Amino acid sequence: MSSGVGVSTPGNVAVQHGLGSLKAMERKVKVAEVVLRCLILGLGVLVASLVGTDTQVKKIFSIEKKAKFTEMKSLVFLVIANGIAAGYSLIQVLRCVVSAVRGSVLFSKPLAWAIFSCDQVLAYVCLAAVATAAQTAVLGEYGQAEMQWMSICNMYGKFCNQVGEGIVCALVVSLSMVSLSCVSAFNLFRLYGKNKGKAGEF
Repeated sequence: MSSGVGVSTPGNVAVQHGLGSLKAMERKVKVAEVVLRCLILGLGVLVASLVGTDTQVKKIFSIEKKAKFTEMKSLVFLVIANGIAAGYSLIQVLRCVVSAVRGSVLFSKPLAWAIFSCDQVLAYVCLAAVATAAQTAVLGEYGQAEMQWMSICNMYGKFCNQVGEGIVCALVVSLSMVSLSCVSAFNLFRLYGKNKGKAGEF
């Protein structure tokens, strides 16, 4: 005679607990992805605005000289790289929002590979941009006596300060892109794991 009480074996409990932990970890990873992409979006726009609108005019005797970011190729590279990162992050944030609203992740192996590749490329580009801009900033601040390059920050202090603020924000963007590339790597390679059929719920 059956009592109607279900008996669970230790193996079933372990499997259920394992799946629950996996889903909880995936949810945390997704939240981290959205936060990082929003951070990159906001700071990328801020960098492009700070550096792209930075100008200062100085009058030397009767001649006016204007400092602007287009005079330095490294700053142009910095503005373009962060603008691209911000635009790309906006697209990815919209993808995450749509998948959350629909209750399913718009994810497949080809899409995961595309996102992983784009995140990796942008991480390298942002790091290269901030490195070259930082080198330019050092030359602008201290000059280069061996090459007879004088410091320009003594003359264009406001311009250099605003560029410095942009470089600090760009550094945060580049580090966030590196972290995001690790997240996208997790999202990609989990599709090849033992739980690939169960993974993928937001």
